[in-house]
Amino acid sequence: MTLDIITAPLLDPVRHGFFTRIGGASSGVFSGLNCGFGSSDQSDIVAINRGRVADAMDVAHDGLAGVHQVHSADVVAVTAAPVNKPKADGLVTATPGVALSVLTADCQPILFADPVAGVIGACHAGWQGALDGVIDATVKAMEALGARAADIRAVIGPTISQRAYEVGPEFRDRFMALDASAERFFVAGQGDRLHFDLPAYGLYRLRGAGVGQAEWTRHCTYADPARFFSYRRSVHSKDPDYGRLIAAISL
Repeated sequence: MTLDIITAPLLDPVRHGFFTRIGGASSGVFSGLNCGFGSSDQSDIVAINRGRVADAMDVAHDGLAGVHQVHSADVVAVTAAPVNKPKADGLVTATPGVALSVLTADCQPILFADPVAGVIGACHAGWQGALDGVIDATVKAMEALGARAADIRAVIGPTISQRAYEVGPEFRDRFMALDASAERFFVAGQGDRLHFDLPAYGLYRLRGAGVGQAEWTRHCTYADPARFFSYRRSVHSKDPDYGRLIAAISL
C-alpha cells in the first residue's frame, strides 16, 4: 500500500514528511505504519515500516536519525544516525543526507528548516517538553550550527487538538506558574475539567523563540483513527498498546 505523507509548502524545497499510519506492515492495534521500536509490536515488522519511511526520504534503512525520547528539553546535534540513541527530544543537523526523525502519538512533531543556512531540526514536543523549553532549545541548537531564527520555518504536524485534550486544574496550574498568559490556551469543560490547546501553545513558543514563520497542519491525531495513532484514544478504547507515527526531515 502507498504511504500517506503529509507535507507542508512552508518547508519546501527541503525534503520532509509527517507520515500517517497508512501504508505499513503492522497488524492489530498497530495496523499500518507503526515506527516505534518502543511498542510491543514485532521488531522485524517495525523495521520494515521504518525501511519504507527511509526509502521515501531517500536515505539508507539505517539512516533515520532518532533519539530516545524522554519528554525533556534536551536537543542533540548529529552528523549521522546515532547507533546508541541519546536521551533527548530534539535533533539538529547541517549535514546533507541525514534524515532527522521523531516519533509521536498525540504529542507535537515539529520540523524546522533554515534553507538559507542549510540547517534543519526536529523535535518531539508534548506538553511537558514544550513547557520545559524543547522548542526554544531546538532553535538555539540550530543557531549554533549557523541558522538565524528569523530565517527558520517550522511546522507542527498531526497532534491532539484542543477538543480532544481534556485536563485537570493542576495541569493548568503548571503552565500558569511559569507564564500567567498561558490561561488563554485553556477553555472550560465539564465540572473542573479543562481543554488544553497544545498546537496553539506550540505556535506561541515558536514565535517566542523568534522563528520567522510557523504553522500547524491542523490534523488531529485523536479524531482520525484511520490516519493516525493516538495514545489518548488507545487509553479510552482500553487497547493494550498503540502505534507511533514518524515525522522526518533531511537536507
